[in-house]
Amino acid sequence: MSYNISLNGVYNHYLTTYAPKAASKYDTHGKRELRNIYNSIVKLNKDSPLYILDSGKESREFAVGLKENARGLRNTIASLGGLDESKMLAKKGAYSSNTDIADASYIGDGSIDGAIEPFDLEVTALAANQVNLGSFLPGNEKVKLSPDSYSFDIVVNDLSYEFQYNVREGETNRDLQERLSRLISNADIGLSADILADDKGNTSLRLSSVGSGLRDGRNYIFHVSDDQTSKRSGTVDYLGLDYVARQPSNAEFLINGEPRSSSSNHFSIGNLFEVTLNGISSMEGDTTEIGLKTDLDSFAENVGDLVYGYNSFIRAASEYQDSHPRSTKLIKEMDHISRNYQTDLEKIGFTFEDDGQLTVDDSTLKRSMSAGGMYDQFATIRDFTNSILRKTNQVSLNPMEYVDKTLVAYKNPAGHNFAAPYVTSNYSGMFFNSYC
Repeated sequence: MSYNISLNGVYNHYLTTYAPKAASKYDTHGKRELRNIYNSIVKLNKDSPLYILDSGKESREFAVGLKENARGLRNTIASLGGLDESKMLAKKGAYSSNTDIADASYIGDGSIDGAIEPFDLEVTALAANQVNLGSFLPGNEKVKLSPDSYSFDIVVNDLSYEFQYNVREGETNRDLQERLSRLISNADIGLSADILADDKGNTSLRLSSVGSGLRDGRNYIFHVSDDQTSKRSGTVDYLGLDYVARQPSNAEFLINGEPRSSSSNHFSIGNLFEVTLNGISSMEGDTTEIGLKTDLDSFAENVGDLVYGYNSFIRAASEYQDSHPRSTKLIKEMDHISRNYQTDLEKIGFTFEDDGQLTVDDSTLKRSMSAGGMYDQFATIRDFTNSILRKTNQVSLNPMEYVDKTLVAYKNPAGHNFAAPYVTSNYSGMFFNSYC
């Protein structure tokens, strides 16, 4: 257990520093997929020559960033319908007739039995977060609390957190407010804190909940007090931290005339649509229609998302060309893959840029799909997507292929080689260098 905690800490350190990416449902793997990855690693290690690697800080940054960007492109492809050829780029798209009221996306599994009827959405109120606004105090005046150790408690969703600090001799109100603002924001308990100032030089400490809405019959998201705190009290009263300037509230809306509510402005409907509320309907009866796009529109949207993910990967790799010349090799490999399909892709609206990126004309793509037969055109794009997917898997498996290294010795050409965890151990070992 301690090993896993240490590895997670090291990986998260580099991941958040060099290549922050949000985890998604596409990062989960079944036993068969993990077994295939393991077998691929064994084969890779068995056949790999012996290298001396550049293990400097920039190389670690490059290796981690390259692997995570490849994972990001793979997840983009997976999110467009799945990784199987039968489902690739087949994700359904959703539309909202009035995006000022709401945006929508389809989150169903793709197996639709019968037609999904569109529905009308009218928004009467948006969900709001809780805001506590502290007292406005002269920012440059000395704190009127006696120098000592103080503490106060913040309760967030039944969890209580105690914040302790010291009042220093000669400290100003603004100094104290800024210090507590950093203390609360950096605690990552679902609150953010900042400083408000008026035109008279007075400042206030404002606390805002990250989440919105009301749950379990409560009328608050967080509560601040120092009645039963462990250190000296007085902070809450002096700074006015318990004053609720805005009560949290739920979103109120109507679906086909039926009233509904949600604690968030982002929610799902029937496990089919994911809706984000953007504004309140201007008048009664002012609605937005939400439904499924046509197959042609959905496919064109998926192709646009694919091109965006591909270009993001190329741009990320290009950023390392000066510091890591071997990244040029990856860019050339990606360009070679796309050029294999250039003739067919250009016929349906793709344009190949000099920097290796792609653009696609939406109207030309739709016109080509309609006129030339959707299945034939889809086969070309599907084969192109499959080739990209194989390359991202290869990069994810062995990002060290593109790190500067010096060849020391080849493996026995007779084929009598044992699997040695050389290549992958260098990648994981980079996480620990200079960390402890």
